[in-house]
Amino acid sequence: MNSNVLIESFAEFARSKNIDRPTMMSILEDVFRTMIRKKYTDDANFDVILNVDKGDLEIYRNREIVDDDSEDIWDHDKIPLAEAQKIEPDFEVGEQVTEEVKLEDFGRRAVLMARQTLIQRVKDLERDHLYQTYKDQVGEIIAGEVYQVWSREALILDKDENELVLPKGEQIPKDRYRKGDSVRAVVHKVEIINGTPKIILSRAAPAFLERLFEQEVPEIYDGLITIKNIVREPGERAKVAVESYDDRIDPVGACVGMKGSRIHAVVRELENENIDVINYTDNLELYIARALSPAKLTSMKINEQTGRVSVFLKPDQVSLAIGRGGANIKLASRLVGMEIDVFRDAGDYEEDIALDEFSDELEAWIIDELKKIGLDTGRAVLAVSKEDIVRRTELEEETVEDVFRVIRNEFEGEEESTDEAETSTASDNAQ
Repeated sequence: MNSNVLIESFAEFARSKNIDRPTMMSILEDVFRTMIRKKYTDDANFDVILNVDKGDLEIYRNREIVDDDSEDIWDHDKIPLAEAQKIEPDFEVGEQVTEEVKLEDFGRRAVLMARQTLIQRVKDLERDHLYQTYKDQVGEIIAGEVYQVWSREALILDKDENELVLPKGEQIPKDRYRKGDSVRAVVHKVEIINGTPKIILSRAAPAFLERLFEQEVPEIYDGLITIKNIVREPGERAKVAVESYDDRIDPVGACVGMKGSRIHAVVRELENENIDVINYTDNLELYIARALSPAKLTSMKINEQTGRVSVFLKPDQVSLAIGRGGANIKLASRLVGMEIDVFRDAGDYEEDIALDEFSDELEAWIIDELKKIGLDTGRAVLAVSKEDIVRRTELEEETVEDVFRVIRNEFEGEEESTDEAETSTASDNAQ
């Protein structure tokens, strides 16, 4: 392989990877100087002249002529007089000898190694460029095309045909992709694995929803409205707390748009995810009440030391507060940063029994566990689902079932006693 073929093939490959000319020249010279050092130990007395456009390469070796008996004849930049006169008979001691070194002089093996090194250097440069490019875009939305779909992830190609990964866990559950589909996602993180950058995308991250709002709501993009917090159950429900820096702007109305025009575009992108936009406030009670929207609260008790909030609602509002699969209460808790416990309003209870009254059938530690989450009466316990109690306490499912059975039996026994008393009274009156 001569120098023209080597340089032209490298230049074509480098241009296909969008490597600029100065970088290309630097790589070529560096590789050729590495070849020189391997063969001649030092490259300080060599001149490398490149013409990438024509594919020309010229390498010149410069040495000073010394006497044949000189101790310097073994220096890399010295040449004995006798050897110099073989090149030019009239050379004398002290003059400079310049010889051209052909690429073929390095041997076929060295040339092939240089070619592989050149290609590897470009690939390394390309990987570094890819890493730096996407590292600066973390949190930004990009568009790509689905190239391959596997069970655990989808391979996405960007406009420059770089390979990006959209893991299953970062997809919206309703997403269904086929090869060739267009997809938008946020750059979630960039990792280096075995020297290769791996760009991971996400459609499930809160940042994706935030960027979508920025695209659809000019006031957010311009900084007039800020998004204080976002929590999501991807594809199901999301809560977005917004605040306006301009009293004349209604942040919730601006995000929703006229007849929902702005938020509908976001909802469609998120596979009909239900989005609650609420007005942020420093008033914690008001913030919690808004976070539990659309449920309307009767009252609440906040314990900032334990980070728990007990909210009380009318019976018809409890299911709204909890939401399907508990999504609303979970998101509200994450939005305000406190654990929210939901109870039926005490005013709606019939005659109740304090939990301490069940101490003959329930162990003290079980009663204490229930009290820790604000359940201090029998009807308060029955108002909460078994799953919710298991999640919020240290009690096992079987234990909670026993608690429900004991409390229900007590109330059923009281109702029967009341019915018997009423029957007896009615009979006495009839006589």
